[in-house]
Order: sequence, then C-alpha cells, then structure tokens
Amino acid sequence: MATTGPRFRVQFRRKREGKTDYRHRLRMLRSGKLRLVVRISLKHIQAQIVKVSQTGDITLASAHSKQLEALGWKNGTSNLPSAYLVGLLCGYRAIKAGVKEATFDIGMIHPTKGGKIFAVLKGAVDAGLQIPHGEEILPSDEQVSGLSISQYAEQLKGEDGKEYASRFSSYLSRGLNPEQIPDHFNSIKQEIIKQFGG
Repeated sequence: MATTGPRFRVQFRRKREGKTDYRHRLRMLRSGKLRLVVRISLKHIQAQIVKVSQTGDITLASAHSKQLEALGWKNGTSNLPSAYLVGLLCGYRAIKAGVKEATFDIGMIHPTKGGKIFAVLKGAVDAGLQIPHGEEILPSDEQVSGLSISQYAEQLKGEDGKEYASRFSSYLSRGLNPEQIPDHFNSIKQEIIKQFGG
C-alpha cells in the first residue's frame, strides 16, 4: 500500500511576511518594462527605477528622502512634500540615465488617493517620465507644497501657542517655521531642477 506525504506546501518567506505578491510581480516582470519602485517606511521614502534580469533586479536610478537634507531640506523626510521631491529627484536621475518610461510598482502598499505613494508618482511624472496613471489619484499642488500644514500651523498658533509648540516641535528644532513650508518646498524644488533638471 502506497503512502502519501502531506499536501500542505509552505509559502515563500516574503509571501508569508506580506512583503511580496508573487502573482502581481510575475505579471509586471513579464511585461518587460522598467519599474518605478516606491517603498515607504515610518521615517523615509525611497524610489528606484529597476530593470529585471535573470540574476536579479538592477537599479538604474534611485532617490532617498535622506538625500534631500544635502540640498537644504529642513522638513520631515516621510511626509507628502518630501515624497514629491523624492519622486522629482528620482525622475531627473532616471532621465539622465536614459530612461523615458516605466510602470508603477507599489508592492504591497494599500493605495490611498492623494497619498504619499502618489506624490512620488507625481514628482516622477513632473520630471518627465512617462508612467501610466489616472490624474484623479494624484495629490493637488497645494497638498504637495505643504500648504495645508502651514494653514493648520497658522490657525493653531493663533489659538494656542503651547499646542503649536508641542505639535510642531520637530519643525522648530530644525529651524523651520511650519508656516513657511510652501516657500521652503518651492526653494528646494527649484534647487533640484537647477542641479538635476538641466
């Protein structure tokens, strides 16, 4: 009498950890297109242009929110304005590397309309990369520039100075008044365009 082993098959580790959707990844790889890969952590945002090969993924261009500090960025490194700037920086670097188009790879991130992941996409598209997307999912220019943050800071400063100092302590410790975020954002954006856009 023949015996049979257990029929249960253990999933790949990254599937078990919720880090990779292998079916979706396979569809993207079979397309043969370059991918704009965006990954977001609690403190940082990273964007890469990735090409698939038989030996593994090859990164053609990348940008990290930590690199914004070298350009004079005093704001946080994981908010909507920094996400846009990371996308813009990655987009310009990709174009200099000869990349013209890519497909958007968000991995296992649950997409939210107007969220940080789409701010990165907006920055890459503004840099000149051709990436298929719907305009309605992108955040507005006011959101990207941090206008809503500065308006909230002005409102809170007028109502309760103690609460203002508590909520925006990280901004103030870096020497940035939260009311000036849109102006600071525009100056860093122009600096990226000046250094990498030409």
